[in-house]
Amino acid sequence: MAKKKMLNAGAGSTVAKRIQPLLTSHEWDEVRLDVDGSVNPDIVGSITDLAKLCRPASFDAIWCSHLMEHLYAHEIHPTFVQFREVLKPDGFALIMSPDLEAVAQHMLTQGLGAVAYVSPAGPIRPLDMIYGHSGAIEQGRHHMAHKTGFSCDRMGNLLLSAGFPTVSVRSGNFEVCALALMPQAEERRIRPQLEACGFDFRETETAAP
Repeated sequence: MAKKKMLNAGAGSTVAKRIQPLLTSHEWDEVRLDVDGSVNPDIVGSITDLAKLCRPASFDAIWCSHLMEHLYAHEIHPTFVQFREVLKPDGFALIMSPDLEAVAQHMLTQGLGAVAYVSPAGPIRPLDMIYGHSGAIEQGRHHMAHKTGFSCDRMGNLLLSAGFPTVSVRSGNFEVCALALMPQAEERRIRPQLEACGFDFRETETAAP
């Protein structure tokens, strides 16, 4: 049986640990895309040019972790439309971004300089989640700056407006996490696979009217 293909959009230089239970199951092949050629991705280019870089209906899934906030606000909708173009009819997209509502609450109660959590890149503070990781930007990686932001409502509505018929969104640990299903996606098959990776979408769901 042919392996399924997952596009790791904005792969960076680190292993996608959170989705590893899928990628190590021998059912999936990972295709890494990044705008930074120095991290040796399979595809060098911007996610905003996805339809030019990849064939239509060529992926079973898209994993997009903390990439969309690096785009300008007006680029989000057309990029999500391109997600649909490169996904197979039964595919799905799993998308994560900072939750600005949670960040704002932390900032108001703990202060602008208070550490929210510690990542592999070091301590993360509200300024890092709002404007981009300051250490990376200081090193000259200006593409790491944040140009827009999300709440659960905004993420869900943007995915629905891009044409995904079923979208589930949840918030936790300063992060918005969205599951967008293509029209023929088998939700009962996909959800258990994602739950094994720690993504549980049973709490909150947004569906197209």
